Amino acid sequence: MRKLIILLLMLGCSLASAQQKFTLSGIVTETATGETLIGVNVIISELRTGTITNEYGFYSITLPEGVYEVVYSSLGFTAKKTVVTLKENIVQNIELAVDAEQLEEVIISADVERASIRAPQMSVNTLTTRTIKSIPVVLGEADVVKSLLLLPGVTNAGEGSSGFNVRGGAVDQNLILLDEATIFNSSHLFGFFSVFNPDAIKDVKLFKGGIPARYGGRVSSVLEIFQKEGNMKKLSFNGGIGAVASRLLAEGPIVKDQAAFLVGGRASYAHLFLPLFNIDNSAYFYDLNTKLNYRINEKNSVFLSGYFGRDLFSISESFVNSYGNAVVSFRWNHIFSDQLFSNLSLIYSDYFYGLELDFVGFEWNSGIQNFNLKYDLKHYITDKLQINYGLNNIYYSFNPGKIKPNSPDSGILEEQLIKKYANESAVYIDVEHEITDALNVEYGLRVSHFIRFGQDEINVYANNNPVLFDPFLLIYQEAEPISVVESSRSDQLASFTNFEPRISASFIFNEDTSIKGSYTRLSQYLHLLSNTSSPTPLDVWTPSGPFVEPQLLDQYAFGFFKNLFNGDYTLETEVFYKDIQNRIDYIDGANLIANNSIEQVILNGEARAYGAELLLRKNTGKLQGWLAYTYSKSEQRTPGRTEGELGINNGAWYNTPYDKPHDVSIYANYELNDKWSFNANGIFQTGRPTNYPIGQFVFQDLVIPYYGLRNLERLPDYHRIDVSATLTPKKNRERKWQSEWVFSIYNLYNRMNAASINFRQNQDTGVNEAVRTSIFGIVPAVTYNFKF
Repeated sequence: MRKLIILLLMLGCSLASAQQKFTLSGIVTETATGETLIGVNVIISELRTGTITNEYGFYSITLPEGVYEVVYSSLGFTAKKTVVTLKENIVQNIELAVDAEQLEEVIISADVERASIRAPQMSVNTLTTRTIKSIPVVLGEADVVKSLLLLPGVTNAGEGSSGFNVRGGAVDQNLILLDEATIFNSSHLFGFFSVFNPDAIKDVKLFKGGIPARYGGRVSSVLEIFQKEGNMKKLSFNGGIGAVASRLLAEGPIVKDQAAFLVGGRASYAHLFLPLFNIDNSAYFYDLNTKLNYRINEKNSVFLSGYFGRDLFSISESFVNSYGNAVVSFRWNHIFSDQLFSNLSLIYSDYFYGLELDFVGFEWNSGIQNFNLKYDLKHYITDKLQINYGLNNIYYSFNPGKIKPNSPDSGILEEQLIKKYANESAVYIDVEHEITDALNVEYGLRVSHFIRFGQDEINVYANNNPVLFDPFLLIYQEAEPISVVESSRSDQLASFTNFEPRISASFIFNEDTSIKGSYTRLSQYLHLLSNTSSPTPLDVWTPSGPFVEPQLLDQYAFGFFKNLFNGDYTLETEVFYKDIQNRIDYIDGANLIANNSIEQVILNGEARAYGAELLLRKNTGKLQGWLAYTYSKSEQRTPGRTEGELGINNGAWYNTPYDKPHDVSIYANYELNDKWSFNANGIFQTGRPTNYPIGQFVFQDLVIPYYGLRNLERLPDYHRIDVSATLTPKKNRERKWQSEWVFSIYNLYNRMNAASINFRQNQDTGVNEAVRTSIFGIVPAVTYNFKF
């Protein structure tokens, strides 16, 4: 009996030991620079499990006691294998070396794609800076936003247009984050370039659906961009000289392997040559990227980053337009334990718009500021279960516009449009759960709360109705206020609370095939007031309040994902449906500029979008690239509020200005040899919706056209092909100075795509005629890039 008891005790101890678990954690960095690496796969082959590094290079995985082979891999880096004896918690920091030319890259790319096959996250696209720099664009300037337009489900209003549209959504429905700070205008020179310097960019990720609960505030997409942290090993420089702009970036250690800095500047200079042609106009931009990174110890790191950009456009100094973003973010990473990572962020963001009309005699300034406090935590419970949770609070200050005279005798009276204030707060929890080997789920909840604070003056309307419908003329008209009341900043004019559940799931048939589905609920409390097809800097943001409801989105998506030929090719297909409540619409003839009573010209409507996306990638070999196709519809309507009202457009659904049913894009990169590489992309899009006259009448000897229902017509279809060739001198191998020449041609066959079609009366014949406006034909460019 005694021997039996001893045997049972030994067996129990053995079982307890077998069930004991320990944590392997650490930070993955790049060997040459010390830069932390995002999205590195940490794979435990024996258990067919793994994890990936977060936005700060941190990873953690909890496993049963044992001996394991751990593989660290990321596309473009040499994989590293280590053997770990896990009988206690271990911190293992890893460095990966860049080695894109070795055979391991093929294996790494397969690992990366298999990870995406298994993960429940869908409707996400990631672009590397190498891909962004290789895509031919107008005037040879590498462009983050223009690169996104080659992805399925992403379009814009055309050449020279600001921002981008995702899955039939509006430009203001995209949340754009640079080091977690909000960018309100992502364009330079009215859309010709984006504000993101590719030399300073570390990671670009676009969420089109299945958006995790840590994000909120916009109902269409999240574009998350992180800047590089700075070289901790040595001082280095890189830059480029282009046809219209040049850039230079410096980075290096302050204290080697502990603190680093990054400073990057970019500016255009084409305006300097305009006086040579007796042109008294000017248009230029400049921006500055900065970052400080300090690793206090193994458990604490701090980051201070900033971006400042300005655009200036002037016509003979009588018209001067300037606008730009300024953001600063401070972040503190703290590792509480091997299983708990946290990040505290303090963020300031400012968007400014200025206009000086010297011939009229006044200046105009407007903008939006916000102050953001975020605290995010990630808890690595086991290798099968991770929990993200946190909170954030954003305080907004809106300046719709201030007019002041620019000279004593201008005759203009100074006027400040009523400033508005609001606060948006949220708490969230998001769970990543591997339920079985075949079923992975990510589910969460975000609870958001929005408060519209008091302001100097508030209009009061009869029946609380600022927009009236005339039953005889069958049109909407502005209501006259019956009184004006004052309120203090501490008053609450309106408040909204919304519960935003999210869920994504993947079912894996095998290592190369899976299906995924997601449901996303999002709220948006800010609205961009714009009745043009593409936003302009003059458009202003306004918060939800007594007469403007927050936008609410429900999005459903389903997808099929497959690796083909051992991961050499990948196929991603998705279908989606989006329903948006409270999408604002404008009454006919609405005036949005300098309007102190914007509630008098807007109504709350609804929008919907649906479609299918296909993305076929070739991942390996000398020829790489992708083919993307999207079929989609984007519509909105504003029905009458009562049975007697017609609504906007007779209450019928109509095409949004960004509805483009067919969108095809192709991108190809061919590495001929060490010296030459070639890139090409082609785009075809259905023409943008517009309005053409359906008839005309004569009034006082003037021929006046009249229009029918909204957006029934379309501009001609848009298409073009761009090509580029990159020459890398062979002598680069023997010297510190590395360089390359990029020769590009935008719009190879000189397609004059219509930016707009306007109608006018011919002065000679008196007949109305259509006039097409195009922005770019064929545009060759040369860019010289260097680093040392």
